[in-house]
Amino acid sequence: MGKKYLMESYTRFDVNFEKGIGTKLYDIEGKEYLDFVAGVAVNCLGHCHPAIVKALDEQSKKLIHVSNLYWTPTQTELAKKLIQYSDHDTVFFCNSGTEANETAIKMARKYGKLTGDAEKYEIITMENSFHGRTLGSLSITGQTKYQKDFMPLMGGVSSVRFNDIDDLQKKISEKTCAVIIEPIQGEGGIIKADETFLVEANKLCKEYNALLIFDEVQCGIGRSGDLFAYQSFGVVPDIVCLAKGLGGGFPIGAVLANEKASIFKPGDHGCTFGGNPLGCAVSLAVFKELIENGVLEGVKEKEQLFKAEIEKLMLQYNFIKKIDGKGLMLGIHLEVEAKKIVGKAFEKGLLIIGAGKNIVRIVPPLNITTDEIKKGLEILQEIFKEVKSELELA
Repeated sequence: MGKKYLMESYTRFDVNFEKGIGTKLYDIEGKEYLDFVAGVAVNCLGHCHPAIVKALDEQSKKLIHVSNLYWTPTQTELAKKLIQYSDHDTVFFCNSGTEANETAIKMARKYGKLTGDAEKYEIITMENSFHGRTLGSLSITGQTKYQKDFMPLMGGVSSVRFNDIDDLQKKISEKTCAVIIEPIQGEGGIIKADETFLVEANKLCKEYNALLIFDEVQCGIGRSGDLFAYQSFGVVPDIVCLAKGLGGGFPIGAVLANEKASIFKPGDHGCTFGGNPLGCAVSLAVFKELIENGVLEGVKEKEQLFKAEIEKLMLQYNFIKKIDGKGLMLGIHLEVEAKKIVGKAFEKGLLIIGAGKNIVRIVPPLNITTDEIKKGLEILQEIFKEVKSELELA
């Protein structure tokens, strides 16, 4: 194990994975695991998908990196795809979700300076949100537990209660340059935004000449059942931040902006590896599988299967309170600690993760089969049965 050599920034399971195929992972002892984590909503096509392997192989033999001082065909083609399928005008490429959100912060701050004055710099975020761990993205994250050891953070940030339009109305002002929202909160507990909240937030941003930013790092790229999560809610933001599923396992992030928000000039921002030929080639392969080869079409149907089966389990186990989320970004809300469920699942060969203290997060590959969903649900039912017995004996 690497405990001796790696910084202790993660609490890791006692397992060492060496191979993955589709929705299955195999440790160094050969034990098989069914993966409902997918690299935390990253491996949208599962592990070692042939299209991704082929893209890596073919592009790595041609060109890996040249920097953004030059044009490359794969970067241009990927940017064109993102614009073609979205409601936006320009793209900035980076490597991760945190970087995408950092980019959006800078865009918002510059927009405020250009359209207002020196005082138009405030960014409004949502309570219980999560936008990353670098200092800028951490500053707009609405969870003190991630922030407390790194104070003081970036100023000019205020928070409002998620889905509370009255609270937003009270706090937005002429000083506001942007409002950032996760259409489906991830680390905050898999809680989807109310459509009316997003509609009204959009109206307020227009009224106060502020940018509306959607953090779709986890909920975008097909995860919600639509290619972009904003399409699931019928509200088009000025800026969309993407990563995770965009590369299907290869590091790549992107920021989409409409004409109003496209205010960067040379020197304003940069990213050494952003949009490198290799990452863009992989992302193009992901797009082809999702859109042209039909993976995206099956996501909403799989969502309904998950929800229907969990709702049946709710009738048997009163500690299951509800299932929230959209597409294949789902959260089972419990009255017991998620950690207990996650641990038992790991022992039985099912990988799941928590999202907050009492929510089990389900984010499998988007191309998971119906049989694999049913197998995972059978394991969950076994676990819930065990938990019920333990609660009755307590």
